[in-house]
Amino acid sequence: MKKLIILTLLSIIFTSCSQRLFDFTIVSTKNIELDKLSSLKKSSERTSGEDKASIIVFVPTHTIRIDQAIDNTIERIPGCVALLDGVVYSKFWWIPYIYGQQRFVIEATPLIDPAIANSSISLPRYGKVFLDKKGKFKSIEPITEADYQAEKSEIIQHSTKKNIESLKL
Repeated sequence: MKKLIILTLLSIIFTSCSQRLFDFTIVSTKNIELDKLSSLKKSSERTSGEDKASIIVFVPTHTIRIDQAIDNTIERIPGCVALLDGVVYSKFWWIPYIYGQQRFVIEATPLIDPAIANSSISLPRYGKVFLDKKGKFKSIEPITEADYQAEKSEIIQHSTKKNIESLKL
């Protein structure tokens, strides 16, 4: 009897659930040029992505959305413009009044635009963007993460200093 009570309490405490919401043939959150449809390639491998939120006590940190999960999945694969033959799951787990997670998970085959995937334009992870006097894009200069952090600190210090000076007036 004790084992049954303990098992019941543990199953109530550690609650989780997974539910298959729907299947789809093709879905996208991106604009697809229909005249390029014949040049798009179906990937040989499946991919997955998600949108998730933490649950602290009983309050979610944000609202999860299926379109954001689709977007996150598409953006994982360079040149992906849509997803084919996929499944959408809703997954959830929660330790009552402590912590939990809820998420939408997408599993699908990417549809890739080779022109985008093979594009020679590759942006640096960190960079300085230069604009001309009219505010138009001029160039990007790649910088290291350390240089980025130094620039960021300098901007924060300058901003804080100006705010303090404005308070003194």
